[in-house]
Amino acid sequence: MSVSFDLPWDTAGELAQLPACYRAVDTEQLEALVALAFTRWHLHPDTEVSIAVVDEEQMAELHVQWLGLPGATDVMSFPMDELREGTAEEPSLGVLGDVVLCPPVAERQAQAAGHSTQDELCLLTAHSLLHLLGHDHAEEDERTRMFTAQRALLEEFLGRDAPVETMA
Repeated sequence: MSVSFDLPWDTAGELAQLPACYRAVDTEQLEALVALAFTRWHLHPDTEVSIAVVDEEQMAELHVQWLGLPGATDVMSFPMDELREGTAEEPSLGVLGDVVLCPPVAERQAQAAGHSTQDELCLLTAHSLLHLLGHDHAEEDERTRMFTAQRALLEEFLGRDAPVETMA
């Protein structure tokens, strides 16, 4: 499994200068969550995914550019090879795509939902990975399937109830 991170800081000193919501980005935790997702959803160990962390201005620009919607959102997903969940016998292999997280939005959503920003970032990462695998929540049956898979992954990963879903 190859997870690359694109972070707005290079050193601990730079991170310390950023708002607290950025310090909630635990790359080791997110990488472990991705590893579990790859195992559960039968993605080949050589499959690649990237996780970028951006501020609200950058997210707002992406939101307008790619979806034509104003303002920052919590997470965006950019699939690459249009992978789908594999099987134990034939795991999916390729470039899954890019997850783009916006910690300031995640922090506000976490506060509104009554859980930690770290939990929200895990929820958003799981949600985005499912989008990268072709899941959607536009229709009720799709939403049920997607959120059931999201909750199951998070509950296994966290060892407790999954955080309450939020919608930006």
